[in-house]
Amino acid sequence: MQDFIRVLVAEDESLIRRDLVETLNELGHEVVSDVGNGQAAVDVARSLGPEGLDVVLMDISMPVRDGISSADQIISEGIAPVVMLTAYAQTDLMNQAAAAGVFGYLIKPLRQSDLVPALLMARTRWTQFQGLSEEIDALKARKRVSDVTEQAKEMLIERGLSEEQAFSLLRKAAMNGRITIAEAATQVISGVTGLH
Repeated sequence: MQDFIRVLVAEDESLIRRDLVETLNELGHEVVSDVGNGQAAVDVARSLGPEGLDVVLMDISMPVRDGISSADQIISEGIAPVVMLTAYAQTDLMNQAAAAGVFGYLIKPLRQSDLVPALLMARTRWTQFQGLSEEIDALKARKRVSDVTEQAKEMLIERGLSEEQAFSLLRKAAMNGRITIAEAATQVISGVTGLH
């Protein structure tokens, strides 16, 4: 993982935004863009994509679109983790941010010593999160294959075949059709094939 972090800064206060950009640049990180409202953050994050962006540092209270709904959009689209930046330490805001899936929450005035560790932690957790999501998707796909194969076997067993014969028939149909067993099973279930 690279030593520097590619950051999108979303802050409506121009002086604070400029200070964040300068601080991150001085610390050796790359600010890929800086914007002044939540919708612009979503638009820029989408245009950069996961390949061009590591973390979004975003204020909660912004014009056009608030930071929490913007963060929710960016995270749900799988673009990048979001670290919220706010002057408010209110529990309800923290709960809303957590519900949106944010990866960090920093309170203004921001100490420079808190900034980079929060961004690094967000990037690391995001990578772990993405890996787990891929594993879950793979498990779901295997479960669907297992379910459809089992359903087709049961249909064939109802037609008088043994479990072993049913599976052998599915395997043979898959090989003959140069398709997967799950695809052969789907054909059996939908009645597309003449297997019996």
